[in-house]
Amino acid sequence: MKETAQEVFQKDAKDYLPVFNRYKIVLDHGEGAYLWDNTGKKYLDFLGGIAVNVLGYNYKPLVDAISQQAAKLIHVSNLYYTQPQADAAAKLVELSGLGKAFFGNSGAEANEGAIKIARKYAHQISPDKSQIITAWDSFHGRTIATLTATGQPKYHEGFGPLPDGFDYVHYNDIEELEKMMSDKTAAVMLETIQGEGGVYTPENDYLKKVRALCDTYDALLILDEIQAGIGRSGKFFAYEKYGIKPDIVTLAKGLAGGVPIGAFIVTDKVAKAFKPGDHGTTFGGNPLACAAANVVLDTVPKPEFLAHVEEVGSYFKEQLQELQKKHPELITDVRGTGLILGAELNSSEHGRDIVNDCMAEGAIINCTAGNVLRFIPPLIVTKQQVDTIILTLDDVLAKYDK
Repeated sequence: MKETAQEVFQKDAKDYLPVFNRYKIVLDHGEGAYLWDNTGKKYLDFLGGIAVNVLGYNYKPLVDAISQQAAKLIHVSNLYYTQPQADAAAKLVELSGLGKAFFGNSGAEANEGAIKIARKYAHQISPDKSQIITAWDSFHGRTIATLTATGQPKYHEGFGPLPDGFDYVHYNDIEELEKMMSDKTAAVMLETIQGEGGVYTPENDYLKKVRALCDTYDALLILDEIQAGIGRSGKFFAYEKYGIKPDIVTLAKGLAGGVPIGAFIVTDKVAKAFKPGDHGTTFGGNPLACAAANVVLDTVPKPEFLAHVEEVGSYFKEQLQELQKKHPELITDVRGTGLILGAELNSSEHGRDIVNDCMAEGAIINCTAGNVLRFIPPLIVTKQQVDTIILTLDDVLAKYDK
């Protein structure tokens, strides 16, 4: 029997750990880029499960692959081989041009694995080579190590002592990074595009210069593409837009279209640092998750699919810039690429109110970093759906544009 929204809210308040500042709707089902709550209200979704549902909702090939695999094998130990895992790894290696892939269950696990293998690789060069440099305003996960790698002190409070060996620089400041690096630097770990921190893209060949510094100090370049990867930038890997290749890249979110999965991919040189027993997982890369991932990996890299992301993303950004011209006192900047876009507000005063007002009008968006409206919709969205979001935003922003 379907419960009312209030009954679900009450059950959640009683039984679920209160770590999410949830919005007051109970989502029930979806189709394409749309969601419905348990009252039957329809929403156009421009959050996409936080960049997860890249193929939208109820995408038949994905649903069929999950159903068929569930009827065969959901899980077996990684002590044995399965074809879905072997296929998914082969596709990631080919797409990345790197050497070996490993599957976990989440983005945090992918980043944990990247940190571990980077440290192990560096230790073989020198036991003193352990420093990992990350960026302020980054986000790499919620485990203790990835929390420490996250350059946002608000996430560190109350969880000390944190692991040693992490230092922070400002994203896009190559001079600061150069001063920080030395022969003791094991790795530089950056989001190719900062997502949770406010949708910041690399400027002025920044990533090429970071790559060169890593080569100078025999340090590894780790690119976190958990949010920016899987076609979201208009390229399968966002780093392809910036003319570089990392030593390690991490993925999760959209990799299996909504089924939990994470992955890190490394060069053959780095892969040699791990031997049996150095890393592992119980559920990571299970047949169900990999069957779903194979659908994504067979769909998103297609040139016509990525061209659609580029085209709709460019159109969306232009429309956001037009919206900024209409509301210059409210929107101070529009940035991003592909379908990872942000509109910065002049303050954090109304961010959540704007999200709530849009939701009341049947549009799901997000506010991150306090004052950045972030748009990371399913990659299948259309220009017509962009127009709908823009019209809704225009109406909502007019309430606050005084």
